[in-house]
Amino acid sequence: MLSRLELLESFENAGLGWFWASDSEGRLIYLSPAALKELGVSEADVVGAPLAEFFLQDEESTREGRPFKFVISARGSISHHPVQIAGGGKESGQYWELTGVPQYDEERNFLGYRGSAKDITASRSSRLDAERMAEFDSLTGLANRHRMNKRLESTLKAFQASQRSCALLMLDLDRFKQVNDTHGHPAGDELLKQVANRIERIIGNKGEIARLGGDEFQIMLQDMDDRAELGELADRLIKMISQPYQINNTRVSIGTSVGVAVSPFDGVEPDELVKAADLALYGAKAKGKGCYRFYNIDMRDGAQTRSRIEMDLRAAIENGDLRMYYQPIVKAKDHTLHCLEALMRWEHPERGFIPPSQFIPVAEEIGMITELGDWALREVCREAAGWPFELRVAVNVSAIQFANDDFPKKVKEILYETRMPAGRLELEITESVFVGDADRTQTMFEELKRIGVRLALDDFGTGYSSLSYLQKAPFDKIKIDRAFVQGATEKGNNNPAIMSAIVNLAESLGMETVAEGVETKDELNLVEERGASHIQGFIFSTAISNEELHERLDSQELKYEARGPERFRAERKSVYRRVGMIHEDHRYHVVMRDLSKTGARVEGLLNVPIGTPVVLDLGGGQLAVATVRRSDQFTQGLEFETPLISDGSDGLCTRHRVSPYEIAAAANQPLASLPEDPYAILMAENLANGTRKQFMEVDITNRSRQKKAG
Repeated sequence: MLSRLELLESFENAGLGWFWASDSEGRLIYLSPAALKELGVSEADVVGAPLAEFFLQDEESTREGRPFKFVISARGSISHHPVQIAGGGKESGQYWELTGVPQYDEERNFLGYRGSAKDITASRSSRLDAERMAEFDSLTGLANRHRMNKRLESTLKAFQASQRSCALLMLDLDRFKQVNDTHGHPAGDELLKQVANRIERIIGNKGEIARLGGDEFQIMLQDMDDRAELGELADRLIKMISQPYQINNTRVSIGTSVGVAVSPFDGVEPDELVKAADLALYGAKAKGKGCYRFYNIDMRDGAQTRSRIEMDLRAAIENGDLRMYYQPIVKAKDHTLHCLEALMRWEHPERGFIPPSQFIPVAEEIGMITELGDWALREVCREAAGWPFELRVAVNVSAIQFANDDFPKKVKEILYETRMPAGRLELEITESVFVGDADRTQTMFEELKRIGVRLALDDFGTGYSSLSYLQKAPFDKIKIDRAFVQGATEKGNNNPAIMSAIVNLAESLGMETVAEGVETKDELNLVEERGASHIQGFIFSTAISNEELHERLDSQELKYEARGPERFRAERKSVYRRVGMIHEDHRYHVVMRDLSKTGARVEGLLNVPIGTPVVLDLGGGQLAVATVRRSDQFTQGLEFETPLISDGSDGLCTRHRVSPYEIAAAANQPLASLPEDPYAILMAENLANGTRKQFMEVDITNRSRQKKAG
């Protein structure tokens, strides 16, 4: 009959498991010979080793329950507990699953543990690999949507208890689809891997990065609510991702846009925060891509506006709501009219003029941009054919429109239908068309030139910053983007040197140059000094309707007079916006006229003394501490204690906002994202205390300046 000892030995020798024992002091006193052999150690190496030092906690495999060290110190039962072996002699890590029962004598004195163990190294590795596949993106190695959702949910839940913040950045790639379609999916996959690598280099261990699918990425950053730091980080991501890539010996360039939301300010629950970051991303793309935006409450209304735009845009052409306006381009030497740029305007019957920055991105998303482009081209040629002077007219061509193989044929048909001479039509093309097949792009250029139209390179220097495509591309004109013009007169700015380089390059290639966005007289003098052959901007004229243009042409007013401010002021922006100004416990209603990073000009309070400390409520929880530095009757000039920062667009915002944790505590309400007027909730008790206001409010609406009781 098989003895118990022989049974246990056969069990061990079969590799089904081993046995171990400890003494009352928590030291190993026995480990099966088969286990010692497996580990490559002797009995002397093991006996006497503290359990907690020989068996280490396996954090990867532990789901719930108490740590191994705690269990043995409490002398509790051990049930299938995964541990890592610290005393093994092999290079590869060994992982066991322990089971053990505490032993006591008749007087309940603890004697130690008696237990069994089995090797789970292989099964553990397989399980972790499976889990990794379920939680990580197989292409880039980043977290996937499933893992990021779990991490975001657990993080926000934990942070609410400890009153901490968490930022969420949403990214998607601009022009990635063109690369994928032109160079194939393997090239697209390689590009995504390189993008992921660049993001990791910037983020490092400061946050968790996920690829949500396609060309969408998400970044979670714990304990970050400083929008100056977040804006700087977003800007670095944009610049890094926008640098050229080498894919299959081909140079490829893309861009990215970033949306930023911060919990609990912009959302408390995961879905709420993700939606906020999505809306911010859409706001960045609508602004022209290649930029970042912070979420704000107004974006919720913007999302509804976008849905209305999408519905109404389909009927806009049929209803005649779209019109073409024309902005003059003048000769630099004498300011006479040389050409006009056609710009699309949408006059909605209910909402008035809708800016192109709102409806053009929607048209691209819903596949209407080619239809809009064809309509614009036909309308411009029809109207220009009726002008009393044979002026050139420039029409913008989208990269999507240009990608259509039938585009040259379409241009030829429209010129024939409208009886517009081909030499009067100028097609403005951005650098984004060079993302695709270079040979095909060159063929398109040659077909268009055979028709007789002129080609202009728009927004030069803001896209790929490559001169290689100018070697063959038959451009007649290079347009210097307004980004190189505005602010160029400031001390230490490098834009004048860049401007000179572009002009010299264009002249050597026999091309004209147009300096865009000229608004002030010092900018005008600069672009003329740097040799730009043509000038466009508000300094001469805004875009005007075809009817207004006809009147000017009929009167033969072809020379334009420069009208605008003397000097460029980077900081100050003219605004007209109602805001709150807080003094002591009272909030006054004022109108903000100017805003800069360092201060503001407001109207609405009478005779506020210089030196008065105030707080400007910019809305959305943005409170700017300030001091009155100038005061003239109902107008005050304020200096901010902490400068404002860029909001990623053309606006400014505060670095920090009123904490939703403070609001929840003050109002004795559950935690929620920032309401439209958080200050009113925060100061509800003080606002109702009945104390007298120190200053008199003045109604400046329609310049009436009627005094109201304060």
